[in-house]
Amino acid sequence: MDCIFCKIIAGEIPSQKVYEDDRVLAFHDINPIAPVHILVVPKRHIPSLLAIQSDDQELVGELHLALQHVAKEMGVADSGFRVITNTGTHGQQTVHHLHYHLIGGRQLEWKA
Repeated sequence: MDCIFCKIIAGEIPSQKVYEDDRVLAFHDINPIAPVHILVVPKRHIPSLLAIQSDDQELVGELHLALQHVAKEMGVADSGFRVITNTGTHGQQTVHHLHYHLIGGRQLEWKA
């Protein structure tokens, strides 16, 4: 598979890990847009939000618990943060592996 996130999960490409368990990996984005910019990904390849199946409900819950953990570890849980998942061309999805951007560490603006 030619998925950059699958290669990071496999250890073929280095990353700056923040959190890892059996099913989830979180690591620093290489092009951060804020002081805190962490990617949280399932270790199993799921192409996008639209590819989540009903049997993925437990994994999606684990992703959200990992997001909570990362927000606390990165010191943004109290001040606030944003969680984004890009889906499809118009959503600016460039890596077709489900992932969440946890962004914080400064006052965020909303630009559509």
